[in-house]
Amino acid sequence: MTSTQTKPEDILPPLIDSHAHLDDPRFADDLDAVLERAAANGITHILSVGGNLESSRANLALADKCPQIYTALGVHPHESSQVTTEILQEIEGLARANDKVVAIGETGLDFYYDNSPRDVQEWAFRQHLQLAQRLDLPVIIHDRDAHEDILRIVREEYAGKKVSGVIHCFSGDRKFARQCIDLGFYLSFAGPLTFPKSEELREVVKSMPVERILVETDCPYLAPQGHRGKRNEPALVRVTAEKVAELKNLSMADISRITNLNVHRLFRFGDIDQSTKIAYRIRDSLYLNITNRCTNACVFCAKFRDFTVKGHSLKLDHEPDAAEVKQAIGDPTRYQEVVFCGYGEPLLRLDLIKEVAAWLKENGVRVRINTDGQANLVHGRDILPELAGLVDAVSVSLNAPDAESYQRICCSAFGPEAYQAVLDFIRQAKKRIPSVTASVVGLPGIDVEECRRIAEELGVDFRLRQYVETH
Repeated sequence: MTSTQTKPEDILPPLIDSHAHLDDPRFADDLDAVLERAAANGITHILSVGGNLESSRANLALADKCPQIYTALGVHPHESSQVTTEILQEIEGLARANDKVVAIGETGLDFYYDNSPRDVQEWAFRQHLQLAQRLDLPVIIHDRDAHEDILRIVREEYAGKKVSGVIHCFSGDRKFARQCIDLGFYLSFAGPLTFPKSEELREVVKSMPVERILVETDCPYLAPQGHRGKRNEPALVRVTAEKVAELKNLSMADISRITNLNVHRLFRFGDIDQSTKIAYRIRDSLYLNITNRCTNACVFCAKFRDFTVKGHSLKLDHEPDAAEVKQAIGDPTRYQEVVFCGYGEPLLRLDLIKEVAAWLKENGVRVRINTDGQANLVHGRDILPELAGLVDAVSVSLNAPDAESYQRICCSAFGPEAYQAVLDFIRQAKKRIPSVTASVVGLPGIDVEECRRIAEELGVDFRLRQYVETH
């Protein structure tokens, strides 16, 4: 590689600023330079959001001019007193006529400033929600000191229908975040996530599914820490994204991939990489998805909603052979470890695992298997001696303190005998594999401490996996 060539690690993972106000007068003199800085910082797309009819028209003009800009049309709650039937009709006409319009908003309630009377804000908010439904577009919601009213009005206006939208510049607590996600909203985070006093907001990010997170600037407002007091701009969305990556213990490549996919799903624009069905990277580990079959049908398994993990689509159109898996891996020495763990039970494909694991060990790579622990039932023999020397670590899904609970949660095809088989597998694994972990998903009602006690009795490590329901 010559010095003029770009190394993969030097390329900034692409990001999308999911909420900006590029029509603001503060960008009037240097918007081209702002967009150039955004591109230089890997910002591939920007959603520029209207705050009134004039602003909506201006943002639509920007979107028509610049391929990387998309727009949302609406009237901010501060200006709800301006909303008329005629204005709403014009917004609807503009939205129907232009495919660069990807959302309605921002709309919502602001009970902090109360720049418009609260009853007027509520009427305007309802009109926007009804418009979004007529157009089949997501809604961008501004919420300040109005959590309960936002929830009440959304529930009334959607009345059991699917909600599509985002609470932008989220400022609530964990309870409100959970309620919003349960309704179907994404949550978007801006510069305040980086402020020293925003510890509660950081706890929200830690506790919520990354599959529901967007990042934004809300520029020219709310510049992140290190830039406070200055005009915010799309290039600085990377600062917020880096904080999300830190809080979720993920790499920037992970956050890029996941949040870009989230934008694509919500707003239907942006570029997403869905080429990683067989080998997919998370942090410094490479995971191998070699089958979508499983002997369990666990009640918490996300594949019953979709086949996406950390922004990777894992729905296989066929089960790859060993040559395909090796090709998907490429140079295995780039990774801290390689893990057989996809949307299925890897040990159903024992022969493939043995062949690929032998190749990985020849290359000096650490190998781990995540399994449901029922392989001995599947193959009718103790398969662990066949893995000795090929596998460095195995993580077994214990998931319950007793057979009855296990069957209720995991719904094994082997019925009541499955749980005892899992315990026996863990005991045998300890004899053959250097590192063995029993894991439990922290479902509500599970006796986690009893599961921990069982793992200790078996003489293996214990891991509690966070349960976060997504919709």
